[in-house]
Order: sequence, then C-alpha cells, then structure tokens
Amino acid sequence: MTEYLLLFISAVFVNNILLAQFLGNCPFIGVSNKVSTALGMAMAVVFVITISSMFTWMSVKYLLIPLELEYLQTIAFILIIATLVQFVEIFIQKVSPTLFRTLGIYLPLITTNCAVLGVSIINIRNEYDFMHTLVHSFSAAVGFGLALVLFAGIRERHALCDIPKPLRGTSLALITAGLLALTFSAFKGLL
Repeated sequence: MTEYLLLFISAVFVNNILLAQFLGNCPFIGVSNKVSTALGMAMAVVFVITISSMFTWMSVKYLLIPLELEYLQTIAFILIIATLVQFVEIFIQKVSPTLFRTLGIYLPLITTNCAVLGVSIINIRNEYDFMHTLVHSFSAAVGFGLALVLFAGIRERHALCDIPKPLRGTSLALITAGLLALTFSAFKGLL
C-alpha cells in the first residue's frame, strides 16, 4: 500500500506530467481561462488517461508481445486513444451538453494530447504491472488536472488585475506556468 501511495504522490506532485515532464501543454494554455472549463477538461483527461492506459497496457501484454509486434506500439496506442476519446465525446455530449459546448474543440484535442500517449508509454517503459499502471495513470491524470485547475484559477485572477499591455495574454500565461512549475519542483526533495 505504501508503494502505491508513494507512486501517487510522485506522479501528482514530483513528476507532474504537465509541469515536470512538459506533456500536454496545448490544453494547459488553451482551456485554462475559466476554472469551470478547466475542471471539465481535467475530469475528461483523468478518465481518458486512466482508461487508455489500461487498454494500452493490455494490448502490449496480451497482443503485441505474444505476436512479437512491439514495434507497432505507438500506432496501436494512438488507435486505442482515438477510439476511447470518441466514446468520451459521445458520452459527455449525452450527459452534459453544456460541458460539451464549453469544451468545444478541446475535447477532440484530447486525442492528440501528448500527455495521454506519454503516460501510456511511461507505464510500458517502467515495466509496471497492471495495478501500478492503473495507479500511475490515475495519479498522473490527477496531477494534470490539479495543475490545470490551479492555473485556471490564477488566470481568472489575472482578469481582475491591471496588467501592463506587453504582458497580457500568452506572455503572462507562460510566465505564470513557469512559476507554477517552479512551485511544483519544490516537492522533489520530499520523496
């Protein structure tokens, strides 16, 4: 149990997929203007990363390795992720049309979110078993969501401030992202 807890803390804070490994920056900048949108995207990403990592792990373990087709890993992962994202999109459209409209173009972009593919590849490279894959995937996705929601909260506060013209928009967003990454790097000494 301690091993899983350490893996969780490490993936959320220390090796944050977004702030330490720099995977998934497109939705980080694009969906972080409102906390509500960021929260919806975070939940979708948690679901997609966790489920896709499970399916990609099983595809490697029970299909690619036995058939000696490991070289097709990336293509197989992309197909699995794209299929799962389509199911998530259909599900969100049925369950919450408001969230579906709010996410707009960013929901299909989860397909090309390198964090989703990156977590699956990290799980295979680290040779995690199924439970470690599940815990790491969920934890990495929670870390992604935490960073996204924190960043959105900060950006909402920026809207209330008088910011000099050269720093408005993407400039301040990137500076803020750097400071947030620096803040998360303080956790490296804990584990």
